[in-house]
Amino acid sequence: MSVKNDILEEIKHKNLLPEMYNVILLNDNVTTMDFVVYILEKIFDKSHSEAVNVMLRVHELGEEVAGTYVKEVAETKASQVMSLARQKNFPLRCKLEET
Repeated sequence: MSVKNDILEEIKHKNLLPEMYNVILLNDNVTTMDFVVYILEKIFDKSHSEAVNVMLRVHELGEEVAGTYVKEVAETKASQVMSLARQKNFPLRCKLEET
């Protein structure tokens, strides 16, 4: 392990770094690929090519990390995903997972 990683681990153990959470998009058989790309671009600030790559991993693997944030930001982004999906009548879901 590098000195940098050792220092980061020590800081984390001293609770000086906030806990981080992954926002994970979950695949379904209804939400369009285009809408998932749109969500990734608008909510997670992904470039178009990044968004397409993440969407394809969601489609192929069943789920994929859209982004990693402090808890409050992760919760807000997850809420935005769910709200936009409901507005468009898509069942797209996501979950939070502590890193």
